[in-house]
Amino acid sequence: MSREGKYRRGVGVMLLNHEGKVFVGARIDNTDEAWQMPQGGIDEGEDDPWLTALRELEEETGIAPRLVERVAECPERLKYDLPEDLRGKLWGGKWKGQDQDWYLARFLGRDSDINIATRHPEFREWKWIEPDQLPELIVPFKRDLYRRLLREFADYL
Repeated sequence: MSREGKYRRGVGVMLLNHEGKVFVGARIDNTDEAWQMPQGGIDEGEDDPWLTALRELEEETGIAPRLVERVAECPERLKYDLPEDLRGKLWGGKWKGQDQDWYLARFLGRDSDINIATRHPEFREWKWIEPDQLPELIVPFKRDLYRRLLREFADYL
């Protein structure tokens, strides 16, 4: 069965520090000034999206799960479509976008607990930003999704 035109199942984490700022990273494979929150795909055999989110967060940021407290979950999965020019380049051309579970979490550690030089690095740099800056820093095709997350998590921001 062809998967072309379907959405890759994934997760994402809006991680807040003690000042209420959000973690973003600049992707290592994108030279544009485009930042994103940690996110990734659900692997075969993973049946708890929150545990997948913790795995992805650790893989991308080096943050141990014990340093993360779950605060809220977006009540529905959010989708985004890749632009046509990227569909054939990402994920072997299998997917047209992602269908993601999103979580709001609090970072309980210190900045020194963050290490983006992981086994398979995805970010070239990282920073904490004000939540309202998110839509302007993300690639254009994810802006609506990020605006929706800001609305969904507004009571906690």
